Amino acid sequence: MNYDQARYAREDQYEPLLAEKNSTRVEIDDSPLPDDLTRDSVELPDLSEPELARHYTRLSQMNWSVESGPYPLGSCTMKYNPSFTEDVAADPNAAVHPDRSVESSQGTLELLYDLQDYLGRIGGMDAVTLQPPAGAAGEFAGILVAKAYHESQGNDRSEVVIPASAHGTNFASAAMAGYDVVELPSGEDGRVDMDALDAALSEDTAALMLTNPNTVGLFERDIVEIAEMVHDVGGLLYYDGANLNALLGRGRPGDMGFDIMHYNVHKTFATPHGGGGPGAGPVGVVEELAPFLPSPRVRESGGNYELFDPEETIGKVHGYMGNWLVLVKAYAYIARLGDAGLADASAKAVLNANYLAEQLDYEVPYSPFHHEFAATAGDKDAADVAKRMLDYGVHPPTTKWPEFVPEAMLTEPTEIENRDSLDDLAHAFNAAMADSDEELENAPSRTTARRIDQVSAAREPRLSWHALDEE
Repeated sequence: MNYDQARYAREDQYEPLLAEKNSTRVEIDDSPLPDDLTRDSVELPDLSEPELARHYTRLSQMNWSVESGPYPLGSCTMKYNPSFTEDVAADPNAAVHPDRSVESSQGTLELLYDLQDYLGRIGGMDAVTLQPPAGAAGEFAGILVAKAYHESQGNDRSEVVIPASAHGTNFASAAMAGYDVVELPSGEDGRVDMDALDAALSEDTAALMLTNPNTVGLFERDIVEIAEMVHDVGGLLYYDGANLNALLGRGRPGDMGFDIMHYNVHKTFATPHGGGGPGAGPVGVVEELAPFLPSPRVRESGGNYELFDPEETIGKVHGYMGNWLVLVKAYAYIARLGDAGLADASAKAVLNANYLAEQLDYEVPYSPFHHEFAATAGDKDAADVAKRMLDYGVHPPTTKWPEFVPEAMLTEPTEIENRDSLDDLAHAFNAAMADSDEELENAPSRTTARRIDQVSAAREPRLSWHALDEE
């Protein structure tokens, strides 16, 4: 059996490389260990090094990454992660044990201090913590800061207002902090419904959580008025940094009236999307909220750098100063691009989204949009169209969300794509939309793994290759 035959011999099991997972049974005759700690035989891998190298190379080629082609997941900002930041993080000088003394870690502390300053200036914030280990963790920390602030003022606030189109973590963060969530409907233009906002705000409002531009790429034109309305009832305005990539060098949340924000460095500053691995979600605040930030922070003192605990800190939200090497990569990216480079990145992100949308045979209900747009698949199932796009060699966009766009295909090409790759992506979009219902329902048909039963996969996951071989 040749490789191609072996590859597809078990298609019903969705395990194209199972034939390569050779093993040998080793019999065990005698052992000095007690019987209850031994077994009669054991299966061990039986592969040569070339076989092993080829197996994992083929396996990697079955996956998709931003180095394979466009990754236009809307609201995810799947930027290319430049390799030079990996080189910077791999520098032996970055391998500093977190328990080293402040005196022997001045270079580390200086970088962290400068990153705090970079992020503060980018977001228009007065103080920044780098400690939260992911965007969602930063979001939760930001809400805890808001809660601590209100408690210090003797205010018993019980509600957080969140647009219906917001990221799910917004609702989760507010609920985890003990708040009741007041869901805010979108207006007919896709932006905040000002009348609904006025009705939702009260003396119970702790904060309004907002993304700007919002989930369908629309800039909230009434943001100054929104900020005034929230502040008039004593609430705080929270900025979800998910879409900050559209504003870099061109607008700052602090200047719009936001009091708290978190930064998604994996979206805006090109660190790897963790997939469960280490991340970073720094939080910025206005001066009045700085005393409540997590501890410790870094400050300059007499030409040196030191750690300090903010006066009314909410405490630690992660070990040490956060995920150090992720922060190093974000620092390197910002320093390399500088002010002009960051502004250029946001301009190209907006340009690419608008160029791509113009090439599509899809309706885009809401505009003018910035860095992303929500097309609708109309009377077709967006998930089927997305699976069919895989057959045309591209990764599809986010589907079925936000829910107020029917059969949504939320698309964000980012600034990294050139015109040729955008044209290829547009061709895949349009070709999939033009295919028959039968082709869509059976897609994907050209990928290594075919369509899976997603419900069963979630409820009864097979976590071992042994389970596949036993059927």
